Amino acid sequence: MAPKSDNAEAIVLNYVNEQNRPLNSQNVADSLQKFNLKKAAIQKALDSLADGGKISFREFGKQKVYIARQDQFDILNNEELIQMKEENAKLQQQLEEQKKATSLVEGEIKALQTNLTLEQIREREVKLRKEVKEMEDRLVKLRGGVTLVKPEDRKVVQEMFLEKLNQWRKRKRMFRDVWDTITENMPNDPKEFKEELGIEYDEDIGVSLLSFSNMGQRDKKRARVQ
Repeated sequence: MAPKSDNAEAIVLNYVNEQNRPLNSQNVADSLQKFNLKKAAIQKALDSLADGGKISFREFGKQKVYIARQDQFDILNNEELIQMKEENAKLQQQLEEQKKATSLVEGEIKALQTNLTLEQIREREVKLRKEVKEMEDRLVKLRGGVTLVKPEDRKVVQEMFLEKLNQWRKRKRMFRDVWDTITENMPNDPKEFKEELGIEYDEDIGVSLLSFSNMGQRDKKRARVQ
C-alpha cells in the first residue's frame, strides 16, 4: 500500500533536507524506492513542497531541480568554523592512528598465520634429527679414515686425471720440438724471444708435470692396494 500524500511529502521533505544538494525527481525516486513511492507521487510531493515554500527549486528548460531551503540551516560564524576545522583535524589524526594500529594488528595476524603448527614443528624436528644423525655417522667415518668415495667413482676420476697428464706431456713435447726447430739457428737469445712472445713455461707459473705425474703414480698404487 502506497503512503498517503501527506506522508509522502514528509518523507520527500526529510530526504531533501538531509541531502541538502540539488536533486531532480528521478534522483529522489531512485533513493526512496524502499518507501514504495512511485515517481508520479514523488513528483507531486516535490511540486507541492515547492509551491508551499518548504523547498526551493529552479527550472532548467523542462527539467526542475529541487534543493532544501538554506534559511532553515544555522550558518556558522568564523569562530565556529575554526573550531570545527580543529575538531576535524583531530578526528583525522585519530583516524590515521587507528589505521596504523589496525595495520599493526593485521601484520601480527599474518605473522601468526605463517608460524608453524605444533604438528609441523614435530615433523621438522624428526627430519632435522635424522639429518644430524646422518652427518654424525659420516663424520665418524671420516675421522676413522674410511673413504666415502665409491670405487667406481674413484676409478673414473683417476682415469680422467691420467688422461689429462698424458695430454699435458704430449703437448709439452710437441711444443719443445717446434720451439727447438724455430730457435735453433736464431741469432737472438731464445729467452728474449720467449719473453717478447709472452710465452711461459710450466716452471714460470709454479707448476710441474713431474709432481703431477708422481701424484698419479701414487693413486695407481693406492688403487691396487685397495
